[in-house]
Amino acid sequence: MVKYLKLYLFPAFMMAYMLGNAYIMSFDRGYFFPYNVLPLALFIIYTATFHLQYLVFFLAFCTPLAVTLKEMGLTEGPDLSLPTEPVMFGVMLVYILNYLQKDFSDKRFFNHPVTIIITIQLAWMFITTCTSVEFIISFKYLVSRLWFIFSCYLIIPHLFQNKKNILNFVFAYSIALTIVVIYATIIHAQFNFNDKAADWAASPFYNDHTAYAAALAMFVPVLFSFLFLKSVSKYLKIVCIILFFMFLGAIVLSFTRAAWLSLVVALFIFITLILKIKFKTLVATFLILGGLIFAFQTEILMALGRNNTDAKDGFENNIESVSNISTDASNLERLNRWSCAFRMWRDKPVFGYGPGTYMFKYAPYQKSGDRTSISTNFGTNGNAHSEYFGPLAEQGTLGMLIMLALLLYSTSLGYRLVYSLSEREDRVLCIGLFLGLMTYFIHGFINNFLDTDKLSLPFWAFLAALVCFDIYYPTTDKKRIT
Repeated sequence: MVKYLKLYLFPAFMMAYMLGNAYIMSFDRGYFFPYNVLPLALFIIYTATFHLQYLVFFLAFCTPLAVTLKEMGLTEGPDLSLPTEPVMFGVMLVYILNYLQKDFSDKRFFNHPVTIIITIQLAWMFITTCTSVEFIISFKYLVSRLWFIFSCYLIIPHLFQNKKNILNFVFAYSIALTIVVIYATIIHAQFNFNDKAADWAASPFYNDHTAYAAALAMFVPVLFSFLFLKSVSKYLKIVCIILFFMFLGAIVLSFTRAAWLSLVVALFIFITLILKIKFKTLVATFLILGGLIFAFQTEILMALGRNNTDAKDGFENNIESVSNISTDASNLERLNRWSCAFRMWRDKPVFGYGPGTYMFKYAPYQKSGDRTSISTNFGTNGNAHSEYFGPLAEQGTLGMLIMLALLLYSTSLGYRLVYSLSEREDRVLCIGLFLGLMTYFIHGFINNFLDTDKLSLPFWAFLAALVCFDIYYPTTDKKRIT
């Protein structure tokens, strides 16, 4: 009986599925889409149950190609990115169930300072959700952050202990992102690569050209580092060279100044690593520079005010407009959003308004003199435009301090690992991941995308990779986590 079941059960299921599909096509086409998603759902459930770790590669490939319900015109309310966010939610549930049955976690990973900072952040986010002025919105925001953390960070150490899996993860995301680059370039070319068309050329995959460019910038340093790895074949290195220049070209065509700035800062960090400058020295230098900027702030603002170059009519103008705070609408709108965040913080300095509530509450805090041609009262055109000022308004003082703590410790960890990893291959790969992560930390000063799957997956995965280097890879540092 068992022999015959194994032999005929799968063909019987296939025949039943095809008959069901024929019935739906004939009598009820409204169920065509959900019915044909069923095999994919069953595959995901099977993989999550028996091969949970490999589901990360599936997520890495699907994330750049995922499309939201709003982009498909299926909802005007709560949004969801398909297929990634339902899969991430499922991964979180499976991980929790497996953890309850058997504690398979590595205590060193959970006791690492980065994990502790993330745990504190989630705990404070839970507290501010309970005090939120819009509990449902904050609760949804908290749940989505949890499934990002579970599927993009907590599950990673079981995978990234093997360096080959790091390469596979990067290639999976990069290949899918290349598809988006080709698609966006073709669409953009139809409008003669106009800077306005760049805003939506990557739609429906990326509904914002800044998010698209931020993802590209994260993978540029990593792909470049692959060129110096002996474990990468010469054929894959050729692929890396092609992808590297494609991504750089796509960043230029995106007309996203934040991405260009993040790559320039990453290049500066790379130079400091080559010169083996200590992180403490850099911190001291920036504190001195910060003091000088504060002392001469009036003169600096006057100099910036004389720049009236707008971000249009070519690449050169876009570069010059970075410091334009007198006429550039994009720059002025960011200042408007940041000012609103500070005013909101002054009203609720301890708990803030609640995670995810900024876009629904900032409108009354706009002053008429700060409003621009692209200002709105309806929470459109982005959030607080900062991964640091957003938490300040939504989660109070501690919310921003926790994010800054994550930035400072991650930067310190990156420098320490580059200087202490024993094997050259590990150091090279670590530099690429660290610089990729830093591009987003820099990008986070003027944009915020960690509430989306597009940037959350590489951000938390790269951060988890650094933690894995610190725990599992040989170093000469006596202070490593044991």
